[in-house]
Amino acid sequence: MKPNMELQRTLKLWHIVVIGLGYMAPMAVFDTYGIVSEETGGHVPTAYALTLLAILFTASSYGKMVRVYPTAGSAYAYARNTIHPYAGFLVGWAALLDYLFLPMINALLTGIYLSAVFPEIPAWIWIVGFVLFITALNLLKVKITASVNTFLVLFQIVVVVLFAALAVKGLMNGQGVGEVFTAQPFYAPDMSIPALLVGASILCFAFLGFDAVSTLTEETVDPEKNTPLAIILVAMIGGILFMTASYFTQSLFPDVSVFEDPEGASPEIALFIGGKVFQLVFLAAALSSTLASGLVSLTSVTRLLYAMGRDSYLPRKFFGYVHPRTGTPVYNVLFIGCISLIALKLDLVTATSFINFGALIAFTFVNLSVIIHYMFKKKQRSFGDYMRYLVAPLIGAGFVAYIWTHLDRHSMTLGLIWTAVGIVYLIYLVAVAKRDVKKIQMDDSGS
Repeated sequence: MKPNMELQRTLKLWHIVVIGLGYMAPMAVFDTYGIVSEETGGHVPTAYALTLLAILFTASSYGKMVRVYPTAGSAYAYARNTIHPYAGFLVGWAALLDYLFLPMINALLTGIYLSAVFPEIPAWIWIVGFVLFITALNLLKVKITASVNTFLVLFQIVVVVLFAALAVKGLMNGQGVGEVFTAQPFYAPDMSIPALLVGASILCFAFLGFDAVSTLTEETVDPEKNTPLAIILVAMIGGILFMTASYFTQSLFPDVSVFEDPEGASPEIALFIGGKVFQLVFLAAALSSTLASGLVSLTSVTRLLYAMGRDSYLPRKFFGYVHPRTGTPVYNVLFIGCISLIALKLDLVTATSFINFGALIAFTFVNLSVIIHYMFKKKQRSFGDYMRYLVAPLIGAGFVAYIWTHLDRHSMTLGLIWTAVGIVYLIYLVAVAKRDVKKIQMDDSGS
């Protein structure tokens, strides 16, 4: 069968917005609540607001670069075409850490959740079943994947709304701070800005997902318009959901010492607010969160591999192949499905360490790409241009630089090892294999 080297444009704006939200996993707000509340002194909503404000600058940079290079490669393609092909490869190689390990993390979480409910069934059965499910769905047309993801995301949103309603009832009955509308979760005279920034550095990774939208650019209708808009909408909607849920959680539980395990307070929160029945609903929503995030993260990584395969950094006939009927890179899907089974031998801490490094590399270079493309290559230097193409990406890069300073040693070590492997592989491609790594000639007329 002759390879079809092009993806099919079938996704509309709402498809990619919901895919981005699925990647972000709205229910994750409850998993990190206890940790961030301790770090911020009881001001989780404020930490989310700061994170959203900061992340919007990087989201804006993604939107600017999508208009110039509407390709599936995302940060890889932007750095490749703006800075240097080799820089693009290394950015893509690092970003693979984020995209490769997120399906594994969701598989591990699914195993943990279901093993708690069905302890008699080995966790490996849930992990294998999860991987088979998300792999099978990704073999189908991308619109089918988007439709399943839509159902999973809507269910999570319904549960968050139900949680808010139950929280309002509890607050009106005198629980927590005893009032529905209060500034306490957002502000206190002794509130610590450094503590809030530490909280923001943790919550930054809750917003991963707005960037994943850019990997679907070649499958999006009118991508120059819809993809940048979707990126901002995903960040904004996700931020509003996170702030709303954390506001009510913080109002009900101003002191996290009431939890037996503040780092895993989610089940206790659900039990307290709605009893056993709501706790089961909460668990179902948590499972839908891992399914949605795992499903769309596998979609994203297969598109990044496709872009790198098409450019001959990876074997082109395999990674650059698109099935002519389904319009999906089926070999990539099967490859990632097999790789995701590594979750059987991984622990959650190690897997999480991998994604942080890759995401920060991508964020850093997207902001740099905006500055280099518009300020130096296009020489757009009016006052407005300086604000849009220099100041805004510098603010985004500054926040990312702050996150770098809070990256744990484990993440940094694993990330640097992975990068070193990528450098060795790149040297092999260029110097030994004499691979002709061609630069894609994109329409460079964007503004």
